[in-house]
Amino acid sequence: MLIGLVRDSVLQCFCHSCKAPLGIVAGGRRGNAPFKKPSGKGKPRTKQPKKVKFITTEIRCQEKSKGGLCYEVILAEPTVQKRAPSPPQTSPTQQVAIEDKLRAAEERRLSLEAHKLAALAAKLSKIEEAARKKDELSAAFIAATRESLDAKMNNTEEKREAHIAELKNKLKEHLESVEKTRLSLEQQTQEVRCAVEEKLKTAAAQRDENIKRMLDRLKEHEEQVARVRQGLTERVQQLESQIQGKLDQAHERRQNIEREQKEKLRIHERRAEMVRQNKAALSEQSVLPAEKETASSG
Repeated sequence: MLIGLVRDSVLQCFCHSCKAPLGIVAGGRRGNAPFKKPSGKGKPRTKQPKKVKFITTEIRCQEKSKGGLCYEVILAEPTVQKRAPSPPQTSPTQQVAIEDKLRAAEERRLSLEAHKLAALAAKLSKIEEAARKKDELSAAFIAATRESLDAKMNNTEEKREAHIAELKNKLKEHLESVEKTRLSLEQQTQEVRCAVEEKLKTAAAQRDENIKRMLDRLKEHEEQVARVRQGLTERVQQLESQIQGKLDQAHERRQNIEREQKEKLRIHERRAEMVRQNKAALSEQSVLPAEKETASSG
């Protein structure tokens, strides 16, 4: 029974995608019965690989639990017989055809190389011709440029000399005008200096005269001030004497008024004393008859 299970597991399909039942594969191996392809959903998706026979090399038995056994089947690597490569066989006709092709290829290569060399030689000749023409054109351009530069330099030299001569003439004229202006300015300065000196002299004389006039006016002013001061002092003295007289008169009037008021006060006091005396006498006279009446009645 164990050998049958191991054989069935070995003969099972290895693609795991066709879902072929194990009994069909095992039955095909056992009884060589005709195999029918499943139709519909049981149709295989991919081609089945070639079946490889595995040779059982070792079976191990191990007790996993009490009353149970576990078997491990170790399989060897699959062996496939390799066919030795057969040596190529060449016929004489093929050898001749190959030699002809090689010869034609060599001729084509030589012709292509010759054509390339001819084209390269033509290109080199064209390049040399272009270089020669370029050298000629550059030489002509250099000669024309040198001639134009020489002409321009000569023209520039002439213009520069003419410009320098013109500048010298202008500078000479400018120096002459500057010299004339300097002489005229010196003459004007001398005239102005003389005029200023004359004005200073006349101004000094006028200044002396003005100073004398101012001194005379100052003396007159001082005399006038002295006269005014003297008049003011006299007037002040007069005013002081008048004020003193008025003060004396006022003092006398005040004394007279005081004497008059004192006299009036004295007279008033006398009258008041007399009135008091009269009142006292009258009161005494009125008291005596009353006492007499009381005495007579009592």
